[in-house]
Amino acid sequence: MTIAAILGGKGREVISVTTQHSVREAVALLAQRRIGAVPVMDGANVVGIFSERDVIHGLEAHGAAALDARVGDVMTSPAITVGLSEAVIGALSLMTRRRIRHLPVVEAGQVIGVVSIGDLVKYRIDRIEADAEAMRSYIQSA
Repeated sequence: MTIAAILGGKGREVISVTTQHSVREAVALLAQRRIGAVPVMDGANVVGIFSERDVIHGLEAHGAAALDARVGDVMTSPAITVGLSEAVIGALSLMTRRRIRHLPVVEAGQVIGVVSIGDLVKYRIDRIEADAEAMRSYIQSA
């Protein structure tokens, strides 16, 4: 069970922002796409991640003026990333240890997808249920 399997099921669309986008623009994107985080790109390189938590911290520190800041000033950096060959359980462990919910997936220096903790948990549950069903079928056929 690897990250490649997760992306195979959910797709590889990457919604991102740049360091120059305003927080207001990034918040609108998160709301429109109903997502919790986006990679922050500088050209082809992922330089950070911008999440709901960054918005909350900015609002607490600067009030409504935080919405006019640049994403590059409030993002979490550096971004913690994973590769396609990373085991799902390893990625879940990393997310738990680092207290994060989104991981950009990088292959050959390019962001090719993003996985959330929800994606990983859903995949694990689906696999466990499929294994249990296979075991029930085996037992019933014996």
